[in-house]
Amino acid sequence: MNTIFPRLIGQELKIQEHRVENTLTLLEEGCTIPFISRYRKEMTGALDEVQVAAISDKFNKLKEIEKRKQTILSSITEQGKLTDELCRRIESSWDFTELEDIYMPYKPKRHTRAEVARQRGLEPLAQYLMLQTDGNVEKKAAMYVCKEKDVLDTAGALKGAMDIIAETVSEDEHARNVVRNNFRQGAVISSKVVKGKEAEGQKFRDYFDFSEKLSRCASHRLLAMRRGEAEGVLRISISGDDEICMERLNRQFVRNRSESAGYVADAVADSFKRLLKPSIETEFANLSKEIADKEAIRIFVRNLEQLLMSPPLGQKRVLAIDPGFRTGCKVVCLDAEGNLLHNEAIYPHPPKHERTAAGNKLWTLVKQYKTEAISIGNGTASRETEDFVRGLGLPQNIQIYVVSEDGASIYSASKVAREEFPDYDVTVRGAVSIGRRLMDPLAELVKIDPNSIGVGQYQKDVNQAELKQALDRTVVNCVNKVGVNVNTASKHLLMYVSGLGPAIAQNIVNYRAENGAFKSRRELLKVPKLGPKAFEQSAGFLRIEGGIEPLDNSAVHPESYHIVAQMAHDLHCSVEELMAEKSIRQRIDIHNYVSEHVGLPTLEDIMKELEKPSRDPRQQLTAFSFDANVKELKDVKEGMVLPGIVTNITNFGCFVDVGVHTKGLVHISELADRFVKDPTEVVQLHQHVKVRVISIDMERGRLALSMKNV
Repeated sequence: MNTIFPRLIGQELKIQEHRVENTLTLLEEGCTIPFISRYRKEMTGALDEVQVAAISDKFNKLKEIEKRKQTILSSITEQGKLTDELCRRIESSWDFTELEDIYMPYKPKRHTRAEVARQRGLEPLAQYLMLQTDGNVEKKAAMYVCKEKDVLDTAGALKGAMDIIAETVSEDEHARNVVRNNFRQGAVISSKVVKGKEAEGQKFRDYFDFSEKLSRCASHRLLAMRRGEAEGVLRISISGDDEICMERLNRQFVRNRSESAGYVADAVADSFKRLLKPSIETEFANLSKEIADKEAIRIFVRNLEQLLMSPPLGQKRVLAIDPGFRTGCKVVCLDAEGNLLHNEAIYPHPPKHERTAAGNKLWTLVKQYKTEAISIGNGTASRETEDFVRGLGLPQNIQIYVVSEDGASIYSASKVAREEFPDYDVTVRGAVSIGRRLMDPLAELVKIDPNSIGVGQYQKDVNQAELKQALDRTVVNCVNKVGVNVNTASKHLLMYVSGLGPAIAQNIVNYRAENGAFKSRRELLKVPKLGPKAFEQSAGFLRIEGGIEPLDNSAVHPESYHIVAQMAHDLHCSVEELMAEKSIRQRIDIHNYVSEHVGLPTLEDIMKELEKPSRDPRQQLTAFSFDANVKELKDVKEGMVLPGIVTNITNFGCFVDVGVHTKGLVHISELADRFVKDPTEVVQLHQHVKVRVISIDMERGRLALSMKNV
């Protein structure tokens, strides 16, 4: 590892250098982000998973830059043009853009106009013009006329020389920074509709004739324009102030009013129009897209985290319904572990309208399988099915919930679902997923590609590699934050546990099937391929209920068991008594257990776990009901105040389901009676809210809502 990396990363992230260095050491040793943030607080100064991830990302970027620098140095060395000063500049630079600017004059050229001119021997003429001395330019140019080199006359010689000057100007660092700074200060992004595409591009009509300062262009607007451009509806451009750029470039390159200076001025103008401006425009288009991507990914990650951390019902016997009209409602009964016990279809809605038979069947199933809760998908016929079920007069202790179906169809047709239920069709698998989502959203949602869950904006338009990395990291953080019961978890949940992965997760499931439930964390070391390192990284996040060691059902890491044992010994009690009795724990002075390797952060975490072993950081689940009088968009009137559920959050507001098959938008300006910069200051995913209807667009099926004064 380059010794300068900790300092560079620390400066950029505003984290002390030694904390960065320790974190990088742990990462290089193969430690995972959840493990480092949870169990190595003394080394990192209690950096959280977001900070550790940022250090990891910056480290990887610096390694990429270092690799690029070696390529550049090798290339210039092979050309015999590497000077000590040039080498020093390259080695001291840690910015991709600056490096490429330095390298540009030395980069092997493709077949450019300037390269052709050099091959024709016109570089000395270009150098003469750049001197801008008094002299007969035509006479000088005539010396380079050579039919064998395809330089037919003085005009051809001067044109070639000017092409060389234009390329030289475009590769000049200062010149590039002149144009770059102008773009940075005042670039404007504009979009125009492509002629003839007005009808098919109606969804982009807000951008048919649009312009805005690039620095103020919100990510969702930029991504919308880029999508319009990709679909051939819009034409986009980014431009700075041409006059200011030309004035500054001329000031740099044109020194006097000599005849040769006139040719240089023309070459500078050609360079700006043909080379410099398009190059910087592309650079800013890419940069703005990168910034917009990061913002969109940030929003998606935030929404995904809130979705994965949704409150679970817990281990209850659930009857789940995937609603439908023509094809009926698919009903499944699950036991407290989520195992499928029964499935069949009922037809309470048109066209069959077998309400009595459907009602009797549900009553029978509820009694037969001792149902404790009912989970109804929020798709087609959801409101009708909910009303039907609530009207059956089922026992009051059976709570009824409506859950999101987003991604359920993706899961039901996936390889994961086929492995779980090879003998059932997609409708049964989808209904099972709806039931399990109520019991434990996290355990079920990890089986679905996060990109298919539908809680982002323009997720198909952003950098897919960066999106996948961010989403996968979010899933890992959530799984490890909650912890996993190693005796009940699926391999799909286990594979996200720190230090495991798909192969070891499958081996755990296989071992469990062959040998029965794990009785202790130490038994995990018998699992094939789960060696000491994997055990170190994963053990603290795996839970064993009712095992030999009571601490195995807590987040206390096995490496710290001896500390708890010493506490119990000092207080003349057992570990079980220490965990059960608050009065005993209150006698502990954790400062007595500080050592060279164990500090207060770890000891404070241990005390929290002893107080509430295996505590679930997720909130309690609460039931929700839509307005019984509002079921279709036609039922909605302006001014109505309706209950709703936040289904998606963007940087321009949030979407709320009020039970009319159309998600209403609460624009960011309508979220609160104060200025709101970020919607997450006010709302969270799946939050129960009250909204007021401010406008209805029946033609486009749009609903505008407000949370002000509600």
